Parts: sequence; structure tokens; C-alpha cells
Amino acid sequence: QVQLVESGGGLVQAGGSLRLSCAASGRTFSAYAMGWFRQAPGKEREFVAAISRGGGSTYYTDSVKGRFTISRDNAKNTVYLQMNGLKPGDTAVYYCGADLGLSVSRHPRNYDYWGQGTQVTVSS
Repeated sequence: QVQLVESGGGLVQAGGSLRLSCAASGRTFSAYAMGWFRQAPGKEREFVAAISRGGGSTYYTDSVKGRFTISRDNAKNTVYLQMNGLKPGDTAVYYCGADLGLSVSRHPRNYDYWGQGTQVTVSS
């Protein structure tokens, strides 16, 4: 079992920044890739960013490239999402997921564990 707890969400004006954290416990953190997803009201959960087990490879959806940065600290069992240049369209509940598969996935169905989510609201 893996437990994931997100934090760092909040209300921010357009152009502002937030840093999300996801703390993991229960299994060896470096054994799984990690991803950030988001879900706006009435929409499906969508991929935002992912990072490989060692942190050497990162992946982003096109709409956040150049604005968001995913990173991880395996010594602290934590993955981060630094979000800069926030836009109202980034408003959603953000979830972190843990993927025990052999490759890094952009698909929510491939993730084995999820946190409870943290709300990010960007005002115009």
C-alpha cells in the first residue's frame, strides 16, 4: 500500500505561483514513477506532468510546458509541482498519483495509488 497526501493548493491571482507537494509513505518511494493530474468540475481527470523513478525524465502536457516544473526528492519521499504563470484555466483539483508500472504513463488508469487532491483556484 502507498499513501499519498497533497498540500500547497490555494487561491492565487492570474500570473501568480504555487508549489504543490505530495508526500508518500508505505513503500519505497523510488520504486514508482509519480504523476500530477487535475480535474475541473464536469471534466475528466487530465494529465499534467510526470517524473520517472530517479527523476531523470520528466513529461508535461503542452498547456503547462514552460510554466510548470515537476521534481522529486527521494530522500524525503516527496514529489513537487512548481506552478508559475498561473491562468484561470489551471483552476482544478490537483491529484498526485503513483505508478508501479515499468514506464511513465500519461493515463490515469495506469496509476495505482492516488492522493485526496488539493484545490487550486486562479482568479482573473
